[in-house]
Amino acid sequence: MPAQPGLLSPLQILLSTLVVKLALAALVGIVLVRYHRFRAILLTDRRIWSERLIFAAGLGVPVMAGVVVRLLLSYKAADLSLEASLVAGLVAGPYAGGIVGFLVGFPPVLAGEFAALPLDVGCGFAAGGLGALCPRDAVWRFSPFVFTSLHKRVWTVARLQVDWQVVLFLVPVGFETLRLALADRFGGAYLFSMAPRGFWQTLATILTAVLGVAIPIKIWDNARIEHRLEEQDKLLMAARIQALSSQINPHFLFNALNSISSLVRSRPETARELIVKLSNLLRERLQSRDQFVTLREELATIDQYLDIETVRFGPQLRVEKQVEPEALDAIVPSMILQPLVENCIKHGLSRKIGGGTVTLRAFRQNGRSVIEVADNGQGMTPAEFEAAMTAGIGLSNVNERLKVTYGDRYELRLTSEEGRGTCARLEIPETAVAMKP
Repeated sequence: MPAQPGLLSPLQILLSTLVVKLALAALVGIVLVRYHRFRAILLTDRRIWSERLIFAAGLGVPVMAGVVVRLLLSYKAADLSLEASLVAGLVAGPYAGGIVGFLVGFPPVLAGEFAALPLDVGCGFAAGGLGALCPRDAVWRFSPFVFTSLHKRVWTVARLQVDWQVVLFLVPVGFETLRLALADRFGGAYLFSMAPRGFWQTLATILTAVLGVAIPIKIWDNARIEHRLEEQDKLLMAARIQALSSQINPHFLFNALNSISSLVRSRPETARELIVKLSNLLRERLQSRDQFVTLREELATIDQYLDIETVRFGPQLRVEKQVEPEALDAIVPSMILQPLVENCIKHGLSRKIGGGTVTLRAFRQNGRSVIEVADNGQGMTPAEFEAAMTAGIGLSNVNERLKVTYGDRYELRLTSEEGRGTCARLEIPETAVAMKP
């Protein structure tokens, strides 16, 4: 009978149902991968029993709800029982596949579809056995785009070589064909199927089963790849921070030894005292491997460094601290302040007649911890200012560490005025502040 005007034909109804079915398969895959526990299970191929049960429940319960919707409302697109059993078996093993098959096959049995339970459970175990045989990477490479390369893979099969993508493609094809054959043989009362009519409808139904298996696997594989990229980015950032930290320590040691060497002949006792203080400072630095410390700990390290410089310069070097108590718990990169203090002393105060003052300020502002290191020395000319930010190791290192750790918005801000002094300012974002309990 031809379709009435304004109504969909049987072919259009079937195709729209199959499209909605694929959309639901993608939705289930996306929703599940957003849960941290389920996502963590996908990242490993060796799962304990509790993880397999969580996986089976996470996938089986929503799909079982879809089967119930199909039974109560006759909404065929909500039934993903065959696809879910196959996906669970391929990804999590035969037992997870069997559990999912039982969950999705039990409600139809209560409605008189007695063949559903053995078929779904059998699908789960069979897919799990295949997943154990084929390489894990082959399962994760199975995607909805497998159709585009099938014509090339046929030659591989013809040469009697195992192509696991072809095998994985044939699994949902075979089980969906089996379901259609059983439903046609025993009638829809004992087993649910889309009941396609003709070759093209049957082909569309079978291909939908393949896509229903491939789409969730592809979504989960993308999540796995994103996780690996994030881990690689973290490792790369940690390596860059470690490299920058390793760069500043030899630079500090070289400058300190250079200062001591100038006092060996003229002031040997002072040189000996500086060596002892330097050795104590280096011993503490070697014992501590932390890349980040509290501002309180960083200021304690600066005090030790200033002890060395005070012995060297005498009373001409004065140090002032203007630190708010709330800022002491800020987490800062280790040895981030020493190059700034050294720059003040070496380039700001060493050339000033009568010495000068180094001022350390720390306070909270707009949800950030602000740290300033200033001097009242000679200041810098425009040429010296540009060279300090580009050619020098200390300041450029501090600037680079800030950008690598906190992003490009966080950088060292240097201001200088000839004859009045220089101020280095850095900000630490709120997320890096360790609040007091």
